[in-house]
Amino acid sequence: MTASIIDGKAIAAEIDARARHTAEALARISGRKPGLAVVLIGDDPASDVYVRNKGRRAEAAAMRSIEIRKPAATTEAEVIAIVQRLNADPSVDGILVQMPLPGHIDSGKVIAAIDPDKDVDGLTPVSAGRLLLGQSGLRPCTPAGCVILAERALGKLDGKSVVVVGRSILVGKPAALLFLEKNCTVTIAHSKTRDLPALCRTADILVAAVGRPNMIGGDWIRPGACVLDVGINRIPAPEKGEGGTRLVGDVDFDAAKDVAGSITPVPGGVGPMTIALLLRNTVQAMARREGVDIPVAAA
Repeated sequence: MTASIIDGKAIAAEIDARARHTAEALARISGRKPGLAVVLIGDDPASDVYVRNKGRRAEAAAMRSIEIRKPAATTEAEVIAIVQRLNADPSVDGILVQMPLPGHIDSGKVIAAIDPDKDVDGLTPVSAGRLLLGQSGLRPCTPAGCVILAERALGKLDGKSVVVVGRSILVGKPAALLFLEKNCTVTIAHSKTRDLPALCRTADILVAAVGRPNMIGGDWIRPGACVLDVGINRIPAPEKGEGGTRLVGDVDFDAAKDVAGSITPVPGGVGPMTIALLLRNTVQAMARREGVDIPVAAA
């Protein structure tokens, strides 16, 4: 058996298109485009590429993209002041502060300063509380993307067994809650979990989000399972010459594809979904802030 490949790029493109349709409808009603502001502190090359991609896709989806770039020496107080200005700007519907921040800035304080109704990354304490309580709100993009990919691969998720490997506040914990909302039975695994391979083999849906390249082997996977690989790891690639690298996930893809029923590749799987859900959250935020009753881009 060879797993079917879950095409995150194609599914993300569909969500982008629906977000554009909603953004255009909102613009006709309110007289302005949805506004997405991204704050980048410092000159991390990977963050720079990611922010440019966000801006490009936002504009392609008929949104207004605002980029605020500041040097690494910017103080914590200055970053919080930028966030507060964006909170007060009625033309801004979504605010995202690109991580990681320089070491002298407390990312938790910066995130907490974001207006929860503009928190399109779904990371503020209020957003996390809304998720935990089952209240409506903006959901974290990468975990929400995982749920959509699983639904595309398996259909309704009621009763499915989910194992999430990783307990970060960015992916692991919110992913567990989002799958629980879909009536799944969820287990969160981590570095202290006993016999992790055996636990992973119980999963109908296995979510790998630990940041360790090729950690999960083919013998960790239940035959026919849906495998969602959130990991993005850069490793040496001697075949590309001196200094060459390539991207791999947390799952040993070559081994896993011969066992799983469906699997996301790296790159091209979960990654493209993150920006797609960011765009969806932005139009959702604008609709709620404007009091507009309009169908928001769906999965």
